[in-house]
Amino acid sequence: MRRILPALIALSLAGSPLPSLAEDLLQIYDMAVVSDPSLREAEQTLFATREVKPQARSLLLPSLSLQGDANFYDLDSRGGSIGDRSDRYDTQQIQAVVKQSLYNRANWMTLQQADNVIAQAEAEYRNAQIALMVKTTEAYFDVLRAADAVTVREALVRADERQLEQSKQRFEVGLVAITDVNESQAAYDKSRADLISAKNLLGNAWEALRTIVGPISVPLARLGEKLPLSPPEPNDLQAWAGTAIRSNYGILASIESVNAAKATIEIERSGHLPKLDLQAGYDVSRSDAQYNGTDSETGFVGLSLNVPIFQGGAVTSKTREAGYKYRAAQDRLDQVRRQVDQQAKDAFRGILSSIEDVKARQAAIVSARSALESTQAGLEVGTRTQVDVLNAQRNLFQAEFDYMSARYDYIINGIKLHQATSTLSRDVLAKGNAWLNPDDTVPPPAY
Repeated sequence: MRRILPALIALSLAGSPLPSLAEDLLQIYDMAVVSDPSLREAEQTLFATREVKPQARSLLLPSLSLQGDANFYDLDSRGGSIGDRSDRYDTQQIQAVVKQSLYNRANWMTLQQADNVIAQAEAEYRNAQIALMVKTTEAYFDVLRAADAVTVREALVRADERQLEQSKQRFEVGLVAITDVNESQAAYDKSRADLISAKNLLGNAWEALRTIVGPISVPLARLGEKLPLSPPEPNDLQAWAGTAIRSNYGILASIESVNAAKATIEIERSGHLPKLDLQAGYDVSRSDAQYNGTDSETGFVGLSLNVPIFQGGAVTSKTREAGYKYRAAQDRLDQVRRQVDQQAKDAFRGILSSIEDVKARQAAIVSARSALESTQAGLEVGTRTQVDVLNAQRNLFQAEFDYMSARYDYIINGIKLHQATSTLSRDVLAKGNAWLNPDDTVPPPAY
């Protein structure tokens, strides 16, 4: 079926050289992976969180410390049982101590908790990767949608300008009243104002994309004519919702957060338990004092037992605090589950709705075109007014824009369904990318 908007796009680009290269969705996403600061932040956060495990393990391994002292003394003593004496001397001491924890329940629980903390960070990073795919896709198609709006507004300005010229010519020969001229002038002025707003929104859409991929100035491939419309497979809302509850990385991260919070309770409760450490060391002491100067070398091995009896109620309070945070983590998990369930169901219904919407918009274009032709014929015989023609013309252009917008919504809903189930990948983006036409582009802003 012949459509007006693609023809308008081609007309608007005619006469100006098109860039030879265009970026498609996959290329833009690859730029985002390298440039997006939010993904880099999530990656560095993951790297930092992975260090929790070796830090927890270090609490269970031996520690070696070396301590040394060197002092200078200037002694001037008078009276006393030993009489007067003066002396200047140095003392040196060095001590090496090895310490090994034999029993500290909190340290063992901290090591176990580290696995939960790292698993949570891993899931959050995977979730950030998927979120970047969705954010990039939405920003990409927002540019295309805004570019379509500008094309429509430009076509309306040209059409309203022609109608204004025709109205003035008809008025000059006495075929219409001055009201028709005024109405055409008002429609033309409104179209120009709408075009300015549409261009501003297009610039904003480009800037939103640039916040993700960096300062790019390349054309973007438009959506092609062929867009296969098919429902999700399986076509079962509950099946997709169930998969989302089981697989969504946001839910998995929240589950690990609950497990880590539960471990914190045991860590704090361990403050009531004794701690047993093994210590071994060697102490070397030297002194060149004239009186009572001694040199010594001492080795020692011993056990250190710390049995907490009363710590002002701090352990009990921290245990209660950990319990409250554990229940809060459970509530957050419940919230995330509900949000993911809603997201999956909304996206599933959105796909089905978009399919019907695209079909309905196609029919609306045919009806709007027929209505415009009938209204123009009615104007010639005097049964319709200039306002009727302007409205019919505007309705046709709007129907074309709504059709293109519905196609974008279909793709975005599919992306969001895969996001809810955490099955979104570069391969999924590639399927949508195949529907783009690199020979039909949206040029970047001139500034």
